[in-house]
Amino acid sequence: MRIVRNGDVHVSAPIGMPKSEVERFIEEHREWIEEARRKTYERQAKREAFFNQLPLKTRAQAADVYQRIRSIIEPMVERHSRLMGVKPSRVCYKPMISRWGVCNVKDTTICFSAYLLLLPEWCVEHVVVHELCHLLEPTHNARFHSLMDRYFPRWREARRETHRICRMENEAEDDDEDNSAI
Repeated sequence: MRIVRNGDVHVSAPIGMPKSEVERFIEEHREWIEEARRKTYERQAKREAFFNQLPLKTRAQAADVYQRIRSIIEPMVERHSRLMGVKPSRVCYKPMISRWGVCNVKDTTICFSAYLLLLPEWCVEHVVVHELCHLLEPTHNARFHSLMDRYFPRWREARRETHRICRMENEAEDDDEDNSAI
């Protein structure tokens, strides 16, 4: 049984298990469901509050955001591209909330989320190096991780910090185990 992002309860059961057993299992875990739903809604509210910090409602706001993110990312792309021996064909920016960056290895374009402005520069740099590494290795395999270790040794720390920030958590909360499935 698990709670998905919208708070729905998803239960997996073996084929042929009587519906009454599934319902009994759900009822036995009613308190867990309520607590897991509460935590899910709180996480979603924190996530929404995080992304709402960046005003993108008007053209003027969007233009300002894109100018600011370009001024941070373009020097990083230039510096790391030179060090890594790669060159993206194009760099673009979008208001993506599900990803910090995307690399299309076929046409070597890289797109970065405008919401990177909400992160410290060293976390932004981690995303830049991550996407540039995809120009050398498309998948997240051992070679990719080796490239990350070589070109941005603090990448694991930056990834943890990025997750912590976008969940708007304190360091103490970050260590808590998240039990959204049983």
